[in-house]
Amino acid sequence: MVRAPAQLQFLEGLPKPLLVGQRSSIHSPTLPLLVFSQVPLTEAVEPVDLEEYLSAHPMPVESGPLRDLFEFPSDDIEVVYTPRECRTLVSAVPEESEMDPHVRDCVRSYTEDWAIVNRKYHKLGTGFNPNTLDKQKERQKGLPKQVFESDEAPDGNSYQDEQDDLKRRSMSIDDTPRGSWACSIFDLKNSLPDALLPNLLDRTPNEEIDHHNEDQRKSNRHKELFALHPAPDEEEPIERLSVPEVPKEHFGQRLLVKCLSLKFEIEIEPIFASLALYDVKEKKKISENFYFDLNSEQMKGMLRPHVPPAAISTLARSAIFSITYPSQDVFLVIKLEKVLQQGDIGECAEPYMIFKESDAAKNKEKLEKLKCQAEQFCQRLGKYRMPFAWTAIHLMNIVSSAGSLERDSTEVEVGTGERTTSGDEACNLTSFRPATLTVTNFFKQEGDRLSDEDLYKFLADMRRPSSVLRRLRPITAQLKIDISPAPENPHYCLTPELLQVKLYPDSRVRPTREILEFPARDVYVPNTTYRNLLYVYPQSLNFANRQGSARNITVKVQFMYGEDPSNAMPVIFGKSSCPEFSKEAYTAVVYHNRSPDFHEEIKIKLPATLTDHHHLLFTFYHVSCQQKQNTPLETPVGYTWIPMLQNGRLKTGQFCLPVSLEKPPQAYSVLSPEVPLPGMKWVDNHKGVFNVEVVAVSSLHTQDPYLDKFFALVHALDEHMFPVRIGDMRIMENNLENELKSSISALNSSQLEPVVRFLHLLLDKLILLVVRPPVIAGQIVNLGQASFEAMASIINRLHKNLDGNQDQHGRNSLLASYIYYVFRLPNTYPNSPSPGGSVHYATMARSAVRPASLNLNRSRSLSNSNPDISGTPTSPDDEVRSIIGSKLFHEELALQWVVCSGSVREAALQQAWFFFELMVKSMVHHLYFADKLEGSRKHRFPERFMDDVTALVSTIAGDIVSRFQKDTEMVERLNTSLAFFLNDLLSIMDRGFVFGLIKTCYKQVNADRSKLYTIPNPSNLVSLRLDFLRIVCSHEHYVTLNLPCSLLTPPASPSPSVSSATSQSSGFSTNVQDQKIANMFELSVPFRQQHYLAGLVLTELAVILDPDAEGLFGLHKKVINMVHNLLSSHDSDPRYADPQVKARVAMLYLPLIGVIMETVPQLYDFTESHNQRGRPSCVAVDDYESEGGSMISQTVAMAIAGTSVPQLARGRQHSTFSTESSRSLLICLLWVLKNADESVLQKWFTDLSVLQLNRLLDLLYLCVSCFEYKGKKVFERMNSLTFKKSKDMRAKLEEAILGSIGARQEMVRRSRGQLGNQENLRWRKDMTHWRQNTEKSRAEIEHEALIDGNLATEANLIILDTLEIVVQTVSVTESKESILGGVLKVLLHSMACNQSALYLQHCFATQRALVSKFPELLFEEETEQCADLCLRLLRHCSSSISTIRSHASASLYLLMRQNFEIGNNFARVKMQVTMSLSSLVGTSQNFNEEFLRRSLKTILTYAEEDLELRETTFPDQVQDLVFNLHMILSDTVKMKEHQEDPEMLIDLMYRIAKGYQNSPDLRLTWLQNMAGKHSERSNHAESAQCLVHSAALVAEYLSMLEDRKYLPVGCVTFQNISSNVLEESAVSDDVVSPDEEGICSGKYFTEAGLVGLLEQAAASFSMAGMYEAVNEVYKVLIPIHEANRDAKKLSTIHGKLQEAFSKIVHQDGKRMFGTYFRVGFYGTKFGDLDEQEFVYKEPAITKLAEISHRLEGFYGERFGEDVLEVIKDSNPVDKCKLDPNKAYIQITYVEPYFDTYEMKDRITYFDKNYNLRRFMYCTPFTLDGRAHGDLHEQFKRKTILTTSHAFPYIKTRINVIHKEEIILTPIEVAIEDMQKKTQELAFATHQDPADPKMLQMVLQGSVGTTVNQGPLEVAQVFLSEIPNDPKLFRHHNKLRLCFKDFTKRCEDALRKNKSLIGPDQKEYQRELERNYHRLKEALQPLINRKIPQLYKAVLPVTCHRMSLRKMDI
Repeated sequence: MVRAPAQLQFLEGLPKPLLVGQRSSIHSPTLPLLVFSQVPLTEAVEPVDLEEYLSAHPMPVESGPLRDLFEFPSDDIEVVYTPRECRTLVSAVPEESEMDPHVRDCVRSYTEDWAIVNRKYHKLGTGFNPNTLDKQKERQKGLPKQVFESDEAPDGNSYQDEQDDLKRRSMSIDDTPRGSWACSIFDLKNSLPDALLPNLLDRTPNEEIDHHNEDQRKSNRHKELFALHPAPDEEEPIERLSVPEVPKEHFGQRLLVKCLSLKFEIEIEPIFASLALYDVKEKKKISENFYFDLNSEQMKGMLRPHVPPAAISTLARSAIFSITYPSQDVFLVIKLEKVLQQGDIGECAEPYMIFKESDAAKNKEKLEKLKCQAEQFCQRLGKYRMPFAWTAIHLMNIVSSAGSLERDSTEVEVGTGERTTSGDEACNLTSFRPATLTVTNFFKQEGDRLSDEDLYKFLADMRRPSSVLRRLRPITAQLKIDISPAPENPHYCLTPELLQVKLYPDSRVRPTREILEFPARDVYVPNTTYRNLLYVYPQSLNFANRQGSARNITVKVQFMYGEDPSNAMPVIFGKSSCPEFSKEAYTAVVYHNRSPDFHEEIKIKLPATLTDHHHLLFTFYHVSCQQKQNTPLETPVGYTWIPMLQNGRLKTGQFCLPVSLEKPPQAYSVLSPEVPLPGMKWVDNHKGVFNVEVVAVSSLHTQDPYLDKFFALVHALDEHMFPVRIGDMRIMENNLENELKSSISALNSSQLEPVVRFLHLLLDKLILLVVRPPVIAGQIVNLGQASFEAMASIINRLHKNLDGNQDQHGRNSLLASYIYYVFRLPNTYPNSPSPGGSVHYATMARSAVRPASLNLNRSRSLSNSNPDISGTPTSPDDEVRSIIGSKLFHEELALQWVVCSGSVREAALQQAWFFFELMVKSMVHHLYFADKLEGSRKHRFPERFMDDVTALVSTIAGDIVSRFQKDTEMVERLNTSLAFFLNDLLSIMDRGFVFGLIKTCYKQVNADRSKLYTIPNPSNLVSLRLDFLRIVCSHEHYVTLNLPCSLLTPPASPSPSVSSATSQSSGFSTNVQDQKIANMFELSVPFRQQHYLAGLVLTELAVILDPDAEGLFGLHKKVINMVHNLLSSHDSDPRYADPQVKARVAMLYLPLIGVIMETVPQLYDFTESHNQRGRPSCVAVDDYESEGGSMISQTVAMAIAGTSVPQLARGRQHSTFSTESSRSLLICLLWVLKNADESVLQKWFTDLSVLQLNRLLDLLYLCVSCFEYKGKKVFERMNSLTFKKSKDMRAKLEEAILGSIGARQEMVRRSRGQLGNQENLRWRKDMTHWRQNTEKSRAEIEHEALIDGNLATEANLIILDTLEIVVQTVSVTESKESILGGVLKVLLHSMACNQSALYLQHCFATQRALVSKFPELLFEEETEQCADLCLRLLRHCSSSISTIRSHASASLYLLMRQNFEIGNNFARVKMQVTMSLSSLVGTSQNFNEEFLRRSLKTILTYAEEDLELRETTFPDQVQDLVFNLHMILSDTVKMKEHQEDPEMLIDLMYRIAKGYQNSPDLRLTWLQNMAGKHSERSNHAESAQCLVHSAALVAEYLSMLEDRKYLPVGCVTFQNISSNVLEESAVSDDVVSPDEEGICSGKYFTEAGLVGLLEQAAASFSMAGMYEAVNEVYKVLIPIHEANRDAKKLSTIHGKLQEAFSKIVHQDGKRMFGTYFRVGFYGTKFGDLDEQEFVYKEPAITKLAEISHRLEGFYGERFGEDVLEVIKDSNPVDKCKLDPNKAYIQITYVEPYFDTYEMKDRITYFDKNYNLRRFMYCTPFTLDGRAHGDLHEQFKRKTILTTSHAFPYIKTRINVIHKEEIILTPIEVAIEDMQKKTQELAFATHQDPADPKMLQMVLQGSVGTTVNQGPLEVAQVFLSEIPNDPKLFRHHNKLRLCFKDFTKRCEDALRKNKSLIGPDQKEYQRELERNYHRLKEALQPLINRKIPQLYKAVLPVTCHRMSLRKMDI
C-alpha cells in the first residue's frame, strides 16, 4: 500500500483507506491525519443499529464459548427485595394496631425491604474490576522461574582464588610465544563439549522446521500478559462507582462505661447515682441519664416497703455512650442522691465529711445513732430523694492519658478539681487503652445551685488551675469506673427503648444500656428506625409569693391520656432498681426552699398516635419531713399541665407555666394552663412560676412546621377528610390545591436537620405526587413540576451543606443510598385496592406483607391479607383516576427536566446524577413489573419518552461544552453523571439508540471544530470527553456491545452517503476479502460503525497521540491508560479466557497496531539506554560492558552508517511520551499481537508496504528494549535507591502541570479527606516517586524479579511469534525481501538484551531457520548484520548456562557451514568471528573463557560428525578457525590476570593489536577496545589517540580502494595530530589488499565510518581539554564535508571550533594536562619487566606519594608486602646490590625537557605539553657520596630520558629507549639557582594584576639578611676570588653578570612594592630597603671584579661538559 500522490487520488475518485494517519513523506506534512471515507477521525460516525443487526444475524446455535460475545445474558438485570437488617431482636414498631396514616407511612418506611436493582455482571466491568495489586498477585500464582544469565553469578569464591593464583604467577607477557599451537590444541582436545542438538545436521524441509519451532514456542505460554505488567499509576479510576452504604441508625464514637463500686467512709444508708455527658462549650447535656445502683443488698433492704421488685433492665451497671462530636469540652458528670431526711444538704453531708473509716471503732456509738436515724427516714420518706453530691470527670484527659500509657489497662486516680487541658486537638475515642478510674472526691450539692447553668459554671471552673472547687471541703469516697472503647457488637445490650439488641443469649444476665445521645450539633442522617421518646426537665419553681406552708417541695409528673386520675399511663421509664415503667415520677426535694431548682430528667415513651387528650400533668406537693401528729406525709400545693398536641403538632420546648392552687376542672386537658379558666385560683395571679423543658426524640414527629404542614396536607388528600386543620387554619377542599403547592415550595424554608431525618419519606411523597396526581374536587392536579422543583432544591441543599458526604463524583451518600435501597415505583395499577381506600399507598403492598420469597413473587396481584386494605373504591375520584391512569415516574421526570428552565434547571443540572439514577431505577422497575425485561429492546419505551431522553442528553452535552471553562467542577460532575447514565441505559434500552445518544454528545463536543482550537484550553474539553468515554466503556458487556463476531460488511446505513462511500472504498482492492482485512486494521468507517465503542476509544487514541494535535500533550497518559485499562480488564475477565474468544476480543483492537506504528517517532526511546552495539547498560553493575562501544555515542553510531541501531534515533521534533505512557502503549500492542488471529495478521502484513512493515519492526525493536529483564541486582539496587529516574519525574511533572488536573481530582481528594497536609504527601508520592521502597523483603524482591523475568520472556516470545509471521509473509509473497534485514535486526537486538534461557533457545531456533531459508541475506546483503550475529552467537557461546551454549554453538556451526556451501570458503564468517571474539575479549570483564572453550569444542565435534562435508576442506578450515580463536582466548586469560593493572592490560591489548598489523579489521577492533578501556578510566587524551590511529588506519585502506581528492591520503595527513600515527601506514610486505573477500568489510571502512571516528576523536580531545588538537582533527574533516556540501555538519563543526578556541582563551593559565614519572622495575619477580624503565603519564596534579602508593599497593598485593621494596632515591641502581628474592620499584618525578632551539616552537602551554618524547630529572650529589653539602661542593646530575613514542600515545606508559646524563659543577649549580631567583623576581614584579603578598615573599627571600645559602653567601663563595682553572673563567663571569641582573631586579621590585603598600607597611618597606642597600654594598666589589684574561682575544674553549652518556637501552 504505497500512497499515491494526492492528485492521482483525486482523479481516481476512490479514496483509499490508509493505515491510521500514515503520514506521507511525499506530500506536505500538513496532510490530514486520515484520508478515508469522508468521516474524519475527529467526528463520530453513524453507529450501527445494534438491535436490528442482532435480529438480522441471529446467534449460531452452537456458539460454544463465543456465546457471551453475541448477546447479553438473559439474567443480566434483576430486581431484588432484601429484608433490611434489624439491630434488635424484635423490630421497633408501635404497639397500637390503629395508626394514623403518617405513623403508618413512617413505620412502613422503617421496616420495608430494600428494593435493589442488581446488574448481575456489573462487577466484571472495569469500574468494579480494577487491576489491583492483590488481584495481580492472585493471577501470578504458579509462574515458572525463568533462568537468566545475569542472575546466575559465577560462584564468587572459587573464581577469586583462581584470580589470586594467577596474580602470583609470573608477570611475563611472553610466557608462551604467540605461536605455540601445541599447548593450545592440547587444551582444546581435553575440554568437554556441550550436548549436541539432535537432528541438527539433517536436511529437513523448512516448513517442517517452522512447524516444529512453532509448536515448541507455543507450548506452556503464560495466558494473561497483563498479569505480568503492573497497572499504571493513576488516581482513583473515574469509572469506579462504589455501592452506597446501607442506610442505618446513626451512632457517634461509642464509649463503654462500667460502674464497679461506690464506697463512702461510712455506710449508713443507700445512695443513688446517675451519669450523663455534658459539653461545656456548647452548654448542652449530650446524653440522657444513666441511673445505676451500687448499694449493698443490706442497704437496699432499708427501702423494701417503698420499692416494688426491680426489673432486670434497671439493674444495669454498664452503659454505652455515643459521642458524635468528641471534643476537649466533654465531661462525664456523676450525681448522687439519697433518701430525703430532715435538715439541709450541708447538715446531711456533715457525717460523711468528718468520720473516717479508720476511726469506725472509736465512733461506734455515733455511727449506730446515725444508722438508726437513717432507717427511720427510709421507712417514712423512702419514696423521696434529696440531692447529695456530685463530681465530674474530664473525659478527654482520661482518654488521652490512657492512650499514652503502654499498659493494657490504666489505673487513674481522679481527685477533685483536676487540672484539665483545653484545646481543640482531635479527639479519638475509638482506639484508646481501657482505663479504670477511681474518683476519690465528691462536692456536696448546694441547695441553691442545682440548675444546669450552675453546673456549666462549675465545670468551666474545674478547668482552671485555681479552681474555687479546690477550696471546698470534699466528701471523700471511692467510685471505681472502667472506661473503654465500646466493642463492635457487645452482648446483652438494651436500646434506649429497652429493646434487646441482637446477640442476647440469656435474658437473665445483667444488661448493658445503650444511652441515647443528644448530639452537640446537628447530625444529618435519615431515620431508619422507629423511635418516639419524650424527655421532661422540670427546672425551677417560684412559690415565694404563695400563701401557706410549702417548703419541702416535690413535683409529681404523669403522662395522662384523659383527665381521670386513673388515666395516667405506665410510660415513664424507671431509674435504677425499680420496675421498667411507672405511672409517675417525683423530683428530688430541696429542704426548706420555697423556690427550688430541679435537676431531674423524666423519660417517657410516647404513644404512636396522640390525641388532643394526651397531656403531661404536674402536681406539686409539700412533704413533711418531721413526723407530727395529724400531718399527712404529702400535701398537694399546686397543679399545672401541658397538652401534648397543639393543632395536631407535638408540643415541645421551654415552658413557663402558671400553677393552679386547686385541681383543674373538667375537660382541662384540651386547653393550655395559660388560658384563664373561670373560677380558678392561681399562684401569684396566674403568672408563670414553673419552668419546665420538654424535648422529643422522635422519628414520627418532624418538629418542623413546614414539613408537618406538607405531610398533613398529603395525608388529608389521602384520607379525603376536609376541611383540614393545620395550625389555626382550616383549609377547604377548593383551597387545597394552592395550599398544597405553596407547602411544597415552602419545603425550602424548613430546617435541614429534619429534612434529612425524614428524607426517605419526603422523597417518597414527592415522587408519589408526580406519579399519581391527586384528584381535588374532581380535578386532576398536576404536581409534577412543583415536586420536581422541590426535589431539585432539597438535593442541592444537601449537596451544599453536607460537603463531607460526597464520593469522588460528587454524589451525596445519603441520596445515593436512598436511590439504591429505598426508592421504588409506587404501584402503578390504579384499580388495585389500597390502604384506606385511597390510591395513594398501594406501594407494592410489600409494606405490610412481606413477599413469600425474597426473589420476589412475580404475580401482579396485590396481597389482600392486610386488614387495613379495604377492597372497594371509597371515593368518586377513584373512578376518574382509573380512567385516566397514572404516570410513569421516569417519563414524567424526563419531561419535567426537559421543560424546566431558569434556576430549577440549574439546580437539576447541579445534581444531574440524582435524577439520572432515579430515572434508571424507575425504568428498570417498570420493565421488571411490566414483564418487559425479556421483550425486544426496540419496544420497551414509548417514542415520546425516547425523544425526551434525546433532548435531555443533547442539551446537557451542550451545557458541558458551553460551560466547561466557567464552572469546571460542576461540568466535571455533569459529564460523569451523563456518562454513567448512558452506561446504565445500555443495559436496559435499545442499544443502537444509546449509541445514537453517545454520538449526539460527541457531535456537541465537535459542533464547532474550529472553535475547539480557538478556545484557550482545548485539552480540558477533550479530557472531559475521555472521562465520558471511559465511563461508558466500563460497561460490563462492553465487548458484546462492540459486536466482536460481526464481519465488516458495509452495514445497511440510514445515510446513503456513508454506505456509498463504504462501497466505494472497497474499490481499492480487486479482492473484497483484502478490503475486509484492511478495514479490520484501520479506523475505517465500517470498523468504527460496527465496533462502535472500540472505534471511539481507538479514534481518541489516534487523535490525541497525533503529533500535530495542538495542546493535547497532557492527555497522552490519560488516553493510554484508558486503553490499557480496557485491555487489562479483558485479559483477566473469566468470560474471555478461551483463546478463541480472546482472538475475537483482540480483533476489536487491531487498528491499535496501526495507531501505535504512527507514534514511533514519539515513543520514549528505550534503546537509548543501550550502548553502541545494543548491550544494555542496565545489566547488573559489574558486567558493564560496552562491547567496544561505551565510546561511541548514539549519534556517532548513527553517523557510522547507523546500521546496528534502528532508525529509532530519528529526528525528535515531536514531544516524546513519558516512559510510563510508552510502556503502557507497547504492552497493549503486544497484547493485541499475542491474542489476535495469526492468519488475519498475516493477511494484513501481506498488504502492508515495505515502509510500514519496517515501522512495525522498529516497534518490535523498541519492545525488546522496553521489556528487557532488569535483573535481580537492579531490583535490589532500586530497593536501596529512593528515586526513580529523573526523566520519569520530569515527564510526570510535565504531565501533571500541562495535563488537566481538574476539579474532579480535587474532589476525589476532598472526598478522601485529603486536603491539608496530606495533599502535599499525595503530590510527593505521585509526582516524584519518593516512595521509599526500603521496606521490601527479600521474598518481595525475588517475586518482582520472577514477574519481570516472566514478562520479559513472554514479551519477547510474542515478538518472536510476530517476526515469524512477517517472515512467512515474505515467503508467501516472494517479495519484500528487503524487510528481512529488519527482522534480523530485531532478532539480533533481542539476543543482545538480557534474555532468559527459555527465550534464547526459541530465538536461536528462529535464527537458524531464517538463515537456512535466506542464506544469501546474510552473506551477500546484510554483511553488517553477519558481523553482529557472529558477535551475539559468540557472546552466548560463553554463557554460563549450558542450554544457551549448546544452542549458540549449533547456530554458529550452521552459519559457517552455510557460508561454506554458498562459496566453498568461509572467509567472511571466519573474519567476522575472529573480530567478534577480539571485540568480546577486549571489553568484557565478566567473560569466562572456560565456557567458550567448551563451545569451541562443541563446534569441533559437529565438524567431526558432519558426514556430508567430510571430504571437503571444510573440517580443516573449521579446525583452523577454532585454533585461532583459542589463541585469542589464551591472550584473554592473560588479560584477565592483568585486569587490576591498567597499564599492563593496555600493554597487552597493544601487543595483540600489533599482532594484527596485517589484519586491518582486527587491529581496528583492538584499537576500539583500547579506546573503550581508556575512556572508562577517563584517559580521554589516550582514547582520542586510539581513535586517531583508527581513523589513520581506515584512511590508509580507503586511499588504496578509491582515490578521492578530499579524503586524507593515508596516515601522513594525521601527522599534525600525532607524530605516532605513522605506525599505521600499510607499508609492510605482508599487508593484504583490501579487495580480498572479508577484508575491510567492517562498517568503519567507509567514508561515513571515517567521519564517525574523527568526530569521536574530536569529542575525546575536547573532553581532555586539548582544544588545539580538536582543531587539527577538524582540519581533516572539513574537506570531506565540504566535498559533500554538507552545510549542516560544517556549521556544527565551526560551532565546535569556536567553542574550542574560546575555551583556549578563557582557560589561559588554568590548563593542566598531566604529570610524568619515571618508573623502573628491578628483580626477576617482574618477569619481562625486569630492568625496564617507563615514563608513566598520570592525571594532572598527581603527587609522587599518590603514584607511589598506587604501585606499591598493587604490586605489594601481587608479590606480598614483604617482598616489594620501593627505592626512595633517584640514583642509578646497582643490580648486584639487590636481594634476588625481592622486587624493587624506583619512582621519580620527571619534567618535559626541551632544547633551547625547541623552545622557539613550543610557545604555549599546550605546545609544551603535547608530543613529548624527552623528560628530565635532577639528582643533587657531592663527591664524597652525600646528597647535599656546602655550596662549593654541591654538584647536580641532570638525567634526560627519551621514550619510544611521543605522549600522549595510545597507552599511558611508554618505554624509555635512551638516557643521557649531564653533570653540573658547583658554580654551574649556583648560576642555575641565581637565574631562577632572578626570573622569580621579574615575574613577581611584572605580574598583572599585581600581587603584593607574592612580591613581598620573593623580595624577603632575596634581600632578607637571614637567608641561609642566600645570594650573598653564593657571591662570597664563588666570586670572592678569581678561579685558578681557566675552564671556570666563563662560569665565573656568567655568575657575575647574573648578580648584576639580580640586583637590578631587586631594585625594580622594591620600587614596585613601594607603590603598592599602605601606610601601615611603611616601616617594613624601609627595613627592606635598608637590607637591600646592605646587600648591594656587600656585592658591589664582588660584581665589579672582572677576569682580565676573558677580555683578551677569545681562546678556543675545549668541551667543558663532563657529559657521561649512558648506552642506549
